[in-house]
Amino acid sequence: MESKGQKIYKIAMIIIITALLSSLITTIIVSEKLTSSSSVKTIAEGDGTTGIETALASIRTMLEDEYIGELNDEQMLETAIKGYVAGVGDEYTVYYTPDEMKQEYDNAMGNYVGIGIYMVVNYKEGTITVVEPMKGSPAEAVGMQEGDLITKVEGETVTPENVNTMSNKIKGEEGTKVKLEITRDGKTQDVEVERKKIEVSHIESKMLENNIAYIQILDFDGGTAKEFKKNYEDLKSKGATSLIIDIRSNGGGVVDEAIDILEMICDKNSTLLIETDKDGNETVTKSKENPIIDVPVVVLVNGESASASEILAGALKDNGKAKIIGTKTYGKGVIQTLYQLTDGSGLKMTTAEYCTPNRNKINKLGIEPDITVELPEDINELTEENDTQIQKAIEELEKL
Repeated sequence: MESKGQKIYKIAMIIIITALLSSLITTIIVSEKLTSSSSVKTIAEGDGTTGIETALASIRTMLEDEYIGELNDEQMLETAIKGYVAGVGDEYTVYYTPDEMKQEYDNAMGNYVGIGIYMVVNYKEGTITVVEPMKGSPAEAVGMQEGDLITKVEGETVTPENVNTMSNKIKGEEGTKVKLEITRDGKTQDVEVERKKIEVSHIESKMLENNIAYIQILDFDGGTAKEFKKNYEDLKSKGATSLIIDIRSNGGGVVDEAIDILEMICDKNSTLLIETDKDGNETVTKSKENPIIDVPVVVLVNGESASASEILAGALKDNGKAKIIGTKTYGKGVIQTLYQLTDGSGLKMTTAEYCTPNRNKINKLGIEPDITVELPEDINELTEENDTQIQKAIEELEKL
């Protein structure tokens, strides 16, 4: 586990908010698309559901006639919809209750209420791993540590089928508590952690030897690009002559944040991203501005660099703007769109597949680095000195 890899695993998405909320968030998300939720309601309740309605009506009648307990209509409906959407078979297509929808949106915009951990969610294996508790956080206060596996949330075991729901369930309203089972070194323990509003920094930066700027992007949530620019300009003013961008274990976030960072590096009119929808229609995103970063760039990646991270690395590689060092990336080359329904619930679904500017597919393939460098396996704590990937990046930049 990389001690410096403070990351939050999130899915790359373009947030699409209803007109009802748009007036409240215009100042926050000036570039977002707006849509009516009626189209989403059609997906959930429209044509083709007659058979489902008949089956549910029959089951409802049987429950009313025979079940000895009370029926919770709201809970039953939410569970039914979740199961229906899960039946699509796409791990990234999810139905959110109103409370879950609010959390998903707040998290994507960087408004984080939770226990204060950077975590990696592995959808393939169905695991939630603590990368590191934030300093001064509730998680740190109860003794949570780097490498902890969260194996149960509120008594429910984390599995590949529910890992997305469980990771969201860790979050919640400020002041409430969540019960977790933690597995560490093969032993389990239960902890109860209070949720609080957490101030999340998306960027960590410093100056390395020989005036090499180092910027680690922890996620691509709202505000990341602005923070990246501020950190770069600060290091540039201190004499930086080259740049390392570290997106190792960065699971992604909002696509527009990655595009905005690419705008700072790639030449005007350069292709940054190619998206293809279900009908084969292509949307090509090109750089609209002249770059502000004119120094040599190296990007560090690994097997947990996913989604928006792969968009960034792929575009820089194909446009000849950076050398990619590390190991092959995760391989999440699909984009989700988040819709809000009129009752406040939400539907996140995969709506496009993307490829790099040179039309290289990413989904389930990943991006191969220009120079493959593995991290050493026989160390207890990763530092700048024994981080073979950082050292290789320094070596390559010193050649220029």
